[in-house]
Amino acid sequence: MAKKEVVTDYWVRDLLKEAEIELEPQGSSILEIDNALKSASKSGSGKVGFPEFVGVVKDILIVIEDKASLSKHVKLDINNLISMETKDIKDCALNGALFYGKHLAKNTSYKKVIAFGISGNEKKHKISPIFIDETEYYRELPEVESFISFNKDNIDEYYIREVLKEATNKEKETAEILKDAARLHEDLRNYGNLKDVDKPLIVSGILLALKESEYKNFSIDDLTADEIKTDGQKIYDAILSNLTRANVSPDVKKDKILNQFALIKDTKILNELNLKLGKTPLKHYVEFLDKNIYKTIKYTKSSEDFLGRFYGEFMSYSGGDGQALGIVLTPKHITDIFCDLVDIKHDDVVLDPTCGTGGFLVASMHHMLEKLDEEKAEYGMSESKYKQKQSNIKQKQLHGFELQPYMFTIATTNMILRGDGKSNLINDDFIAQIPSKLQLSQSTVGMINPPYSQGSKSNPDLYEINFVNHLLDSLTTGGRCIAIIPQSSMTGKTKEEKEVKDNILKKHTLEGVITLNKDSFYGVGTMPCIAIFTAGIPHDEDKVCKFIDFRNDGYKVSPHIGLIETEQAKDKKQHLLDVWFNRLQSETKFCVETTVSAMDEWLHSFYYFNDEVPSDEDFEKTIGDYLTFEFSMIMNDREYLFDERGIPDEFRE
Repeated sequence: MAKKEVVTDYWVRDLLKEAEIELEPQGSSILEIDNALKSASKSGSGKVGFPEFVGVVKDILIVIEDKASLSKHVKLDINNLISMETKDIKDCALNGALFYGKHLAKNTSYKKVIAFGISGNEKKHKISPIFIDETEYYRELPEVESFISFNKDNIDEYYIREVLKEATNKEKETAEILKDAARLHEDLRNYGNLKDVDKPLIVSGILLALKESEYKNFSIDDLTADEIKTDGQKIYDAILSNLTRANVSPDVKKDKILNQFALIKDTKILNELNLKLGKTPLKHYVEFLDKNIYKTIKYTKSSEDFLGRFYGEFMSYSGGDGQALGIVLTPKHITDIFCDLVDIKHDDVVLDPTCGTGGFLVASMHHMLEKLDEEKAEYGMSESKYKQKQSNIKQKQLHGFELQPYMFTIATTNMILRGDGKSNLINDDFIAQIPSKLQLSQSTVGMINPPYSQGSKSNPDLYEINFVNHLLDSLTTGGRCIAIIPQSSMTGKTKEEKEVKDNILKKHTLEGVITLNKDSFYGVGTMPCIAIFTAGIPHDEDKVCKFIDFRNDGYKVSPHIGLIETEQAKDKKQHLLDVWFNRLQSETKFCVETTVSAMDEWLHSFYYFNDEVPSDEDFEKTIGDYLTFEFSMIMNDREYLFDERGIPDEFRE
């Protein structure tokens, strides 16, 4: 075996290890697979043939054939199909993988095979999967960057999506959420005649009342359309009890929240018997939310911001998505990737200064609790210490500001429903806060999706980059700050924004910027990016930053649903994290590493250069294309294009 192929083998082995997939090299301990391989001769001589790796994940047999050179990735026949000629099977990765996959599907009891043809090395490579069934039918699948989609936790979902081309349970769940939101929106409008901003408040209040039902202080059966103590009053009383139980303090904070929920008891149409429903609209809403939403939030351990999802859907149905206020809610896959990119720990203290419905805080709580569970499983921990750490995460390590009162109320409800008994949220203007005072909370992680398009020369404090700067000043020294902002913020489009960028580098360190999918905020029309900083440490002029093009993130727009995850998303995300944390190198078309200045545009597109050396085939094709063009022009009496007559005057000597 050539030395270069050994290097490729080691790299592939490391990818498998990272994905927690155990395959065997050069053979199999599974008897029927090993016996089948004894007759898998590429040359047809009958000699034993072994792929680089082979094994089984659940009920799917995995085969890997690799080559060191990208030029040996695949050979196609005259019909543009993968060639099954002996020489091509021996020479090329994908041809060899298909050969072994077909042979094993035919000669073992495994009727589902995924064969990988892999070529190249860590930095420049191709990883091409093929699905093969017992009929030896095969289907080429999209290229991947890792094996994360093929481990025991993900392979069933991959098979359903990519092979069967069916919706997974997760996609069905998303569709159901949207369906429920649509139906509830219609009912809120038809039976309650409610304003746009009031609809999510009704939902939030009812969910708090339903939480109080666990303590026998509220029952749906008690909603009887009584005219003396109305259904709204009963729900309002249950909300008050639950806020008290959750220890929401001080009283002024609890009063602010109750003031937002007063519309439940004060809106007449909500508390009157509706003849069509045979009950009050409020009881109808309570029954719907109890059946479709509350139990999902209560029993599902998820980083999904359900209330945020409902808010976004209500606003989109109403034709008012909050953009007038700069409100752009963050989708779940972004809140999750924030936690991954800052490598959140269970002992971190998280601050979101523009928290909206609380999406970042919900995701942070979920990931921190998971990290705590992992530490307990790996190192051991007394149950009392474990419970105390859980309590600290929920009650002491999550902080947020929100300026809009109704959004603040929704966020507070969100955190209470998730078990955050203290709910460290403040209804105030973050920009008006003194950073040194905020540092007293010892926040180690800052996450922000600031209001968009609110800044101007007359009000530069509201530029998105200024929110980021203010957050950096509010974190502990060495704290990690991560922001999702418009790409224009990274270019320094105004003098004031350039000055803020310069100020950031004087006091803090830029780690890198990741350009995102233009549809990340589907329907909003914002071109976003993620910027990551280290707080309190001045940026060294020799510091090398990462600038990544993550526009191809594995998400696509689905009609009537919005942005949805494709099967490539897990793989794309894994590749991003591997590159970000220096676990593998990448081509410059994905990641450029460079020093920066405040005057630079902090985006991949600013620094990117094409570092690919053209192959002989590329060179020959380009020359051929030019000669064809020149011949065509001459035949059309335009030969002057190629002599001095075709040179513009300004370029003549």
